[in-house]
Amino acid sequence: MKKIKFPTAQTILLIIAAMVAMLTWIVPAGKYDTLTFNKHTNTFTRTSIDKTETLAAEQATLDNLNIKIPLEKFIDGDIWKPISIPDTYQKLEAHPQGIAAFVKSPVKGIIESADIIFLVLIIGGLIGIMNASGAFDAGIAWLAKALKGREYILIVLITGLIALGGTTFGLAEETIAFYPILIPVFLAAKYDAMVALASIYIGSSIGTMCSTVNPFSTIIASDAAGINWTTGLNGRFLMLLAGTLICIIYIIRYAQRVKKDPSRSIIIEEKDTIEKLFPAIDLSNTKNLTLRLRLILFVFLMCFVIMIYGVSQLEWWFVEMTAVFLAGAVIIGFLARINEVTFVDTFVKGAGDLLGVALIIGIARGVSVLMNDGLISDTMLYYASHVTEGMNKGFFSSIMLFIYGGLSFFIPSSSGMAVLTMPVMSPLADTVGIGREVVVNAYQYGMGLFAFINPTGLILASLAIVKVGYDKWLKFVMPLVIILVITTILFLTLSVYI
Repeated sequence: MKKIKFPTAQTILLIIAAMVAMLTWIVPAGKYDTLTFNKHTNTFTRTSIDKTETLAAEQATLDNLNIKIPLEKFIDGDIWKPISIPDTYQKLEAHPQGIAAFVKSPVKGIIESADIIFLVLIIGGLIGIMNASGAFDAGIAWLAKALKGREYILIVLITGLIALGGTTFGLAEETIAFYPILIPVFLAAKYDAMVALASIYIGSSIGTMCSTVNPFSTIIASDAAGINWTTGLNGRFLMLLAGTLICIIYIIRYAQRVKKDPSRSIIIEEKDTIEKLFPAIDLSNTKNLTLRLRLILFVFLMCFVIMIYGVSQLEWWFVEMTAVFLAGAVIIGFLARINEVTFVDTFVKGAGDLLGVALIIGIARGVSVLMNDGLISDTMLYYASHVTEGMNKGFFSSIMLFIYGGLSFFIPSSSGMAVLTMPVMSPLADTVGIGREVVVNAYQYGMGLFAFINPTGLILASLAIVKVGYDKWLKFVMPLVIILVITTILFLTLSVYI
């Protein structure tokens, strides 16, 4: 009997999209009114299903709408997206998504996520040029020799640094660039590709889950909840330290087990495929790390330094990030003396290697398109906000954790989740006698925990790069997720009583 294989990432997402389309026939349609600040006219725009009206940008306007957010948060640009107005949910005529909408959803998703798709393709081209230059092989060989006998340091450094990026400026989508670079490093250290995947993806996930100063989650959510972002910061910092330590220990234990006995690798069946994609480096037959190759590696690393600085300090986003990597590829091609025809062919082939990943990102966005067009996202939020009425405050914090984990399947964007839900959910903390920072923390932890396995998030795109099946990832990560869930519940429960 032929063994049944687990579906590919694309198939999984299409199955999810079909299920969401069916939900739009079952879940009632509904919508909250939204409020948007217009900085050019210094006014608010209230948008309802049947009308749009302009309101004065005054604190009295916010108070009348029961929005507990200081006016300065809008004027200063801290809140730039439309926010939900509490107590304005209304049921609407059903807007079910049929077969035609289902078929068009991946196309719409690809169009809507064109910015990140182009980033991924340009990164693929850059990686192709780097491979052609020989600098990768020389640099990896040098690093493997330098860490010989202490390869675990690689796990600590990569996981820790990426977690730092996640907690400070929301390093997430950008990590897609790291997989083709770092997987050969981990393979040279005699680990499997799962260790590389875990160090990068789990590092990003635990960092964004325990965001401390991340403007795309902590700050915007706190602003939308009407509290200062420093409220609850100490608890989030302790959770970051505990969570990162747990993740590093978990990854190292698996890595040491695989290093000692490669047959214990969870992805032993994919070993040949992965090694063909990321060929093992012959340390005895690599180029010396010449001045030219060092300069190429420096330019390559500076692309990431500039990207991180731009995103965290200059309000850059995908267009600017993509431009940096494109410019880096051209400079590296010049330094490596790659002729124009070879450069174009190599760049296009490198971009083509990540085309499957780009399509996964688009299909995942298509799921959100179906929910928005079917008008069921706000309905999920409305019913979720009623679940916690009259609860014990300790139980309330844990339930909010799971509510946000569930909502993140439908709204995987952290900033989108914050502005849509916080004006509605944060006042619930007042009804049970606890600070609104508990809701902000539950939002972060819930989204972060589910991000470890969320198929509508980044995990499927990440797995596609590494050629690892979703089932193998679940087998690897679920014990860690359970440990983190228990730890998080303890932290949240203690926070409402201390």
